[in-house]
Amino acid sequence: MRLQKYMAECGVASRRKAEEMIAAGQVTVNGVTVTEMGTQVEEGDQVLVNGQRIRPETEKKYVLYHKPAGEVTTVSDPEGRPCVLDHFRDYPVRLYPVGRLDYDSEGLLLLTNDGTLTERLLHPSHQVDKTYLVRVTGKVSLDTVRLLRQGVLLDDHKTAPAKVRIIKEETFATVVLVTIHEGRNRQVRRMFEEAGHKVLQLRRVKFGPLELGPLPRGQWRELTAEEIRKLMAYQ
Repeated sequence: MRLQKYMAECGVASRRKAEEMIAAGQVTVNGVTVTEMGTQVEEGDQVLVNGQRIRPETEKKYVLYHKPAGEVTTVSDPEGRPCVLDHFRDYPVRLYPVGRLDYDSEGLLLLTNDGTLTERLLHPSHQVDKTYLVRVTGKVSLDTVRLLRQGVLLDDHKTAPAKVRIIKEETFATVVLVTIHEGRNRQVRRMFEEAGHKVLQLRRVKFGPLELGPLPRGQWRELTAEEIRKLMAYQ
């Protein structure tokens, strides 16, 4: 079995992320640092990621977490900031986030040890919808709504059309519901910046078939059997 696939089956990360970790020299096989993608792993081999041994986990877990602003969506942070996974140090299996939310953003974050599912959900071909409740400065005009729906030029590439609906107009701000399926870095914030609005608050309220619902900030729960079924069937 290829090393990156083995890492995914151990719940470490998607295959794509595993390849990045291998290239960065974070993985050893039987005491030897490996940076080649074609490395094969056989039964009995000792694989370590950042010094910790990994093994395939037979029990798959799926957790929905309401990430608050002020946490990074990584295993650790060189700047010493709070990490999402700090809350799951004592969880019975090692969990990893499916995608990420910016440090300043909050809302629904899926965590799992199912590397195969992670890879499928993050692959661009599956176009998983992500819905955000966004509060921005100023009044959002219908022209801005049309612009966001048609696509905004970011890094010389136009964003895919977004679903956009104005939810509430305040004196100095507007609350907008935005759905995208791309995953560019800080994409929603940058889309609004291009349209002349600064994001004051951004909360992800839906990821694929999963909804955040009334779960309080900083709290988590395991997915129900029905939610897992919908997630597995999601296209």
